[in-house]
Amino acid sequence: MSPRLDVEDLGPDDSVLVISMAAELSGLHAQTLRTYDRLGIVTPERTRGGGRRYSLRDVAMLREVQRLSQEEGVNLAGIKRIIELTNQVDALRSRVSELLEEVSELGKRGGRAAHSGELVHVPRSTSVVVWRPRHERDADER
Repeated sequence: MSPRLDVEDLGPDDSVLVISMAAELSGLHAQTLRTYDRLGIVTPERTRGGGRRYSLRDVAMLREVQRLSQEEGVNLAGIKRIIELTNQVDALRSRVSELLEEVSELGKRGGRAAHSGELVHVPRSTSVVVWRPRHERDADER
């Protein structure tokens, strides 16, 4: 006998819910979930046999789709675009955090050599500008 799985043991991205359970948890009809999948609005993972497996995050997204549709009057094309843009913003925020962390690490490792905080004005032109850190320029002048 396999061990029993409790909902409390699931992470938000664990895709284990069959379509009937996802429909019940989201308050939608299973056919609506199939339509959303076909339109690319909420796309569950698939088993090898092609069965849909929804995560708790998918169920939350289904609820949000229903809210946008019923309460805000947004059509499905608009909802799809909202989801795409939200995902894009999330990815960009994640990338900004990574870059800020990287800049912080470079600053810790190299002090002024890694990031001097010096701003350099570059006028608009077709010229190519080669910038070197001040400590390298100072070394050349010695």
